[in-house]
Amino acid sequence: MKFTARLGYYMIGLTIGLFIVAAIWSGKDTRCNYFPNARVLANFRSKPMEFSPEVKQQLKSRTIDSMDIVNTLKTGDVDFDRSNKPVGRGKKYVVEGKTAKGIAIELEVINLDDKSILQKVTKP
Repeated sequence: MKFTARLGYYMIGLTIGLFIVAAIWSGKDTRCNYFPNARVLANFRSKPMEFSPEVKQQLKSRTIDSMDIVNTLKTGDVDFDRSNKPVGRGKKYVVEGKTAKGIAIELEVINLDDKSILQKVTKP
C-alpha cells in the first residue's frame, strides 16, 4: 500500500475519532482539579456560602465587595500552613487573594460537610 493511501486512511480514522471524543466530552461539565489548591476552592464554590455577622457588616459598609470574595474563591491561593485546622464540626482554611484594585485580602473559611462559612475578611 502506498504512503498516500495509508495517510488518507489515517486521516479518516483520526477525524472520526475526534468527532467521537468531542461528542462524549461536549455535554459534560468536566473540570480537572488535580492540585490541592484547586480542589479546596472548588469544594467551597460547590456548597452554599454563609457569611458571619462581621463579614455582613463589611459588605454593608462597602469595605469589601462581594465580587472580590467570589474572585478570591476562584483564583486565590490556599495557605496550607495555616489551614486544615479543626474548628468545631469543620476545618478552617485561609485563602489569599486580591481585590479588583489589587489590594491583598485574606479569607478565613470554615468548611463543613453541607456548607461553607466565611468567618473573616482581612487586609494583611
